[in-house]
Amino acid sequence: MRSLFATTALICLAQAAAAEPVSLRVLGQPVGSGLIQQQKEQPFFENFAETSGIDATVEYLPVDVAGIPDNDGMRVIRTGLFDIVSFRGPQVSRDEPTMLGLDLVGQNPDYASGKAHTEAFLPVVDAAVQQRFNSKLLGVWPAGPQVIFCKPEIGGLADLEGLKVRVGDQSAAAFVGQFGATGIPLPFGEVQQSLARGVVDCAITGPSSANSAGWPEVTTTVLPIALQLAVNGYAINLDSWNALDGEQQDKLQGAIDTLVSDVWAYSEELYVDAMNCNTGQGPLRTWHRVFAEKRAGVRRRSQGRLGCAGRLVAAGLDQAMQCRERKLRG
Repeated sequence: MRSLFATTALICLAQAAAAEPVSLRVLGQPVGSGLIQQQKEQPFFENFAETSGIDATVEYLPVDVAGIPDNDGMRVIRTGLFDIVSFRGPQVSRDEPTMLGLDLVGQNPDYASGKAHTEAFLPVVDAAVQQRFNSKLLGVWPAGPQVIFCKPEIGGLADLEGLKVRVGDQSAAAFVGQFGATGIPLPFGEVQQSLARGVVDCAITGPSSANSAGWPEVTTTVLPIALQLAVNGYAINLDSWNALDGEQQDKLQGAIDTLVSDVWAYSEELYVDAMNCNTGQGPLRTWHRVFAEKRAGVRRRSQGRLGCAGRLVAAGLDQAMQCRERKLRG
């Protein structure tokens, strides 16, 4: 009889434990980084229970809102302060150099090659991250082709000589250094003001992120050479991962796989749309749709100033300054 009671008690305790929802703290991409964070990542984690099928509560906090430097992502995940971190690959590569292998300058000139290269090298990075940061990679995705925005007008890479260029990682710093420029690492949220105040002369990022952060308002030139894809991704602390049962792990990985696949496609859509703006072409489907939803009632002229770079240096694209006027007339 005592054995029966003991067995029943154990079953009840196990059922009670299973009934408790999973609790996850997630450190996200900066709000200022653009639409991938705003339209894909944050909604995914805010609706995590529905999208994953896991009974879970999630506290999602963008890294800039948390006041944490974006280059500290891997250190944060190692401490266990957050269960999942949406890391910025170029920035955290200073702590984990294998991240550089996902996206060396010139390695990923387009999305198709980028996807093939990152999938091939991801196991190497994951092994290093597990060993050094007690974390597991869940997937990676591109912010988009990285181009050069400059406050002074430039006509090509040779004109970078003597300029200070904000870079994301050592690979980009070495690249601009070949042209006599000085690569300066800066958190994304500090770049717009640094450009305005002359702390840096140029900066590298994707056109969609630049448009979201207001870089075109303080720059005159965009050099449309896709240096990198800026590969970011998701890592989970191994203690948090091992606390999940097998079914929960499968559901979490499946949900992240779906999110990552969605972001790959969305990133390419955003890049095309943002470059349409910066080259004075159209239609600007994604930007108009999103900002129409978010800024209902705001005058069209205010929308028209979002995301047009002063000038795009490229053969046949010297009419880029007409972007703003075309949008206003459209």
